[in-house]
Amino acid sequence: MLVLDEEQTRAALPWPELIEAIARMFQSECVMPVRHHHEMEVPDEESATLLLMPAWVPGRYAGVKTVSVFPGNVRRGLPAIFGTYLLSSGATGEMLAAIDGGELTARRTAAASALAARHLARADAEELLVCGTGRLSLNLMFAHGTTRPIKRYRVWGRSGQAAEKIAAEARALGLNAEAVADAQAAARTADIISCATLSSAPLISGEWLKPGAHLDLIGAFKPSMRESDDEAIRRASVYVDTRAGAIAEAGDIVQPLKSGVLKEGDIRAELAELVSGAHGGRSHDAEITLFKSVGAALEDLAGAILAYETVTGRK
Repeated sequence: MLVLDEEQTRAALPWPELIEAIARMFQSECVMPVRHHHEMEVPDEESATLLLMPAWVPGRYAGVKTVSVFPGNVRRGLPAIFGTYLLSSGATGEMLAAIDGGELTARRTAAASALAARHLARADAEELLVCGTGRLSLNLMFAHGTTRPIKRYRVWGRSGQAAEKIAAEARALGLNAEAVADAQAAARTADIISCATLSSAPLISGEWLKPGAHLDLIGAFKPSMRESDDEAIRRASVYVDTRAGAIAEAGDIVQPLKSGVLKEGDIRAELAELVSGAHGGRSHDAEITLFKSVGAALEDLAGAILAYETVTGRK
């Protein structure tokens, strides 16, 4: 059985190939059951959570991502979240690979946003603002730079020091990147704004979005969380990765639906419809677009298959 650590997983998932693999998977016959969510008791501390996210392409591949969240690990000096992807044959059930779940998740998440931007951002988008300084920030820069001619990368975070650290890492890797202290000023000039935070209150106001801007929302994965305000929803053409996931989980969609600012019928399309051509995506250069991602198990499966086939040379 193939075992890939974080660095090996990263090397096995180059951006152009990963974006195309996810696009193909959205057009495939992939089966994606509702993820399993289990609470696990931990003696003398907070309960842990076990998440299981299965998906399979009949007769080809099957996989499941296992993620454990142990809040008490902070007192042990350990990460709260651990994850592994297990890939097996869809024809025999033979176990094929164990792949680092954290790196796989970070790269497929950024790749899905870049895939959406290929259909929703202006073709001449040159300036990207990344809000957030976590693991996804660098990934988002490189992923968006794969599908659009980005020349200027800007990073904003609640911690200016953290934003500068990410910008410095990006510069060391060859990107024209800088940290910014004023999110509003940076948002007003950005062609693409990509948010990957744990914010519970809006970070980006719709009033800041210039004509033709594309707003990419990745954080706010709970109904109580939010990265954009109602004005952004009102001004933008709204798209999601999956309707079922966004309507159930994404605060940027759930809250406007509840208040009446957004109706389910206002959601123009989900990613599968963009990829297949069932919906044309951006209609004109001045249109403001918004894409909300909550993540889909088929994206993990696409990345796991690509990593396995890249390393082994098997198809």
